[in-house]
Amino acid sequence: MKHPFARAAAVGTVLTFTLTACGGGGTTGGGADGEEMQPLTIGVIPIAPSAPVQLALDEGIFEEHGLDVTIETAQGGAAMLPAVSGGSMDIGVGNPLSVILAKDQGLDMKILSGYSSSMPEGEDITGVAANRDAGIASWADLAGKRVAVNTINGQGDLTIKEAVSQDGGDPDAVEFVEMPFQDMPAQLDRGEIDAAWVPEPFLTQLINGEQTALVGYNYQDTVPGLDTMVTFSSASFAEENPEVLENYNAAIEDALQFAQENPERVRETLVSFLNMPEEVAADLRLEEFDAEVDRDELETLSELMLKYDVISNEANLDEIIQAD
Repeated sequence: MKHPFARAAAVGTVLTFTLTACGGGGTTGGGADGEEMQPLTIGVIPIAPSAPVQLALDEGIFEEHGLDVTIETAQGGAAMLPAVSGGSMDIGVGNPLSVILAKDQGLDMKILSGYSSSMPEGEDITGVAANRDAGIASWADLAGKRVAVNTINGQGDLTIKEAVSQDGGDPDAVEFVEMPFQDMPAQLDRGEIDAAWVPEPFLTQLINGEQTALVGYNYQDTVPGLDTMVTFSSASFAEENPEVLENYNAAIEDALQFAQENPERVRETLVSFLNMPEEVAADLRLEEFDAEVDRDELETLSELMLKYDVISNEANLDEIIQAD
């Protein structure tokens, strides 16, 4: 069961600060029980929610579970999924939509655990902000407007379409524009776009500004508490390395529980891990960290993916989620 916990960092909070720490696990001499350490490569995207993996490495959590972890980075899921499928990365951390989509496109992937989620109520870690002059007061008003998202056919535009539809608008009339999060505030200011789907810290900055206002939290209005990231591997890796997987699952559960209970340590890690300014890390809303896979949310997500033609076939989550 996931419990709401206000804190700072984000999802989908894609902050592209410079990554400075990306290597090295524990020594290969042996774990706590004296056995040989098992090497494991974990791929992450250099964004704020990835910090618990580095924190777990720093705290020796992986080593306690007999894992010699190396962290590698990818610029996004498009690069990470083939790397995990091909075996150059053992495990990846990314959004569940990408894993479900990869399975639909023929890559045999397995979701191993949950990782992070948005806020089911209250202030969320991502939402849509609109230019006050664009005449947007509700989700339905986004029809016919230019709305920026970081990736087309991602969790952002998918949930926005559903929010527009539920509000009585035409989701097909929304003109989505793909651009990096960091470019969106300036584009809004110049009127090049009418609204933008943004994570922290951009969301708070925009909705507190004079020219932009919050339209709503698209995750909360469609799939409350949506998993923003999960951990995954190829099916072949899962089948061939049951002992490694058992140790990994125990380690990631401990790591995410530690991150959830110690947000100040997550913030400290963000400063070193991403070269993030301390004042930014201090004010950033954090997602909720939890290793549990919320199957109901993934069912809803996959249904939306089918509804809006992101996938061509109904997703079989029994084939995608690794059995305990």
